[in-house]
Amino acid sequence: MTKDNLLGGTGPATRAIHLGYDPATENGALTPPIYLTSTYAFETAEDGVATFAGERTGYVYGRAKNPTQALLEARVADLESGEAGLALASGIAAITATVLTLVKAGDRVLVDQVIYGCSYSFFANQITRFGVEVIFADFTDLDSLEAEFAKNPALVFFETPSNPNVRIIDIVKVSAMSKAAGAVCVVDNTFSSPIIQQPLAFGADIVVHSATKFLGGHGDLLGGIVVGTADMIFRIRNAGLRMITGATLSAFNAFLILRGLKTLSLRMKAHCSSALAIAEHMSAHPMVAKVLYPMLPGFEQRELAQSQMSGGGAIVSFQLVGGRDMGMRFINALELIKCAVSLGDAETLVQLPAGMTHATYTPEERLRFGIPEDLVRLSVGLEDLDDLILDINRAFETIASQPARDGQGK
Repeated sequence: MTKDNLLGGTGPATRAIHLGYDPATENGALTPPIYLTSTYAFETAEDGVATFAGERTGYVYGRAKNPTQALLEARVADLESGEAGLALASGIAAITATVLTLVKAGDRVLVDQVIYGCSYSFFANQITRFGVEVIFADFTDLDSLEAEFAKNPALVFFETPSNPNVRIIDIVKVSAMSKAAGAVCVVDNTFSSPIIQQPLAFGADIVVHSATKFLGGHGDLLGGIVVGTADMIFRIRNAGLRMITGATLSAFNAFLILRGLKTLSLRMKAHCSSALAIAEHMSAHPMVAKVLYPMLPGFEQRELAQSQMSGGGAIVSFQLVGGRDMGMRFINALELIKCAVSLGDAETLVQLPAGMTHATYTPEERLRFGIPEDLVRLSVGLEDLDDLILDINRAFETIASQPARDGQGK
């Protein structure tokens, strides 16, 4: 195998470890160095002028680009089959920098009705203050979606699987509808990671990630990624990042995400395997009313999920017999599994979206958009599966032995 093949022509796990870096250029350092600098020196004034003019490749100032960030951007863009990437300080920074670059007052934005709570608040309550009209629609209903596309949106945004109820949206069809309407199609691929889904390959224009989640993988950093064409990323870097948000990812966090990428393929396989096993286990339990997991037999959109995902991901959402009160009691009875927001960590985390991550939706919106008040979201981590099943079973035994509250049945 030649060095060129090793660095760019092999499988995703190998590329995530090796692409874009040669130790020989860095004094033999096996691990890429962290560039802790805010500015860059030029050999001559002419070099500086040419670099600012875009006539010469180079670094100018740390707010726009850093060599550690650049390596991260290249590796994630490669994993997503995109031309270029942009690293930012958080997932929300990735979304806001993208949207604020591409839309203006008077434009319409078409957004799926079920997305992460802070993303929803940005579209519903923040960008509308600047004269942008936001339309929320059910992207799983393609027939009704046609009417919304007739309103000529400038940008389309959705997640698949969606947070928190893992609805699957047909990337091929929605991307084609976007293209026909002249809209930029943006897909949040955080739940899947590029290991199990690549939206650009299905026609999307831009992919965004909260790198805080699976890309970092250890719950110890904040970061965001945007991937698209080189021209699109250039625009977002120089407007959304450099001039509008200034939401630069630190070099140290870029280093940590690069480290996370080295195990991403292995981790996603483990997440998917354990999550499917837990979803099947929960489905068979008499205290569980409903389980939502893309690869679970009986999941309504399983066939669509299988057509665009190579695994079901780490998120298992469910409702218990007895409603919200029973769900909260179940969360409280867990010992190994911790009650916390976020996902994609080595630790298994559980939370109640209606009262936590999706509290930004009003109760009426949650009811209208299909986010049940009693839905529990489990982000399956990397612990031994037997230990997770044991903790879940113990929690069921605990709440089964407790007297019902507020007239709720067991």
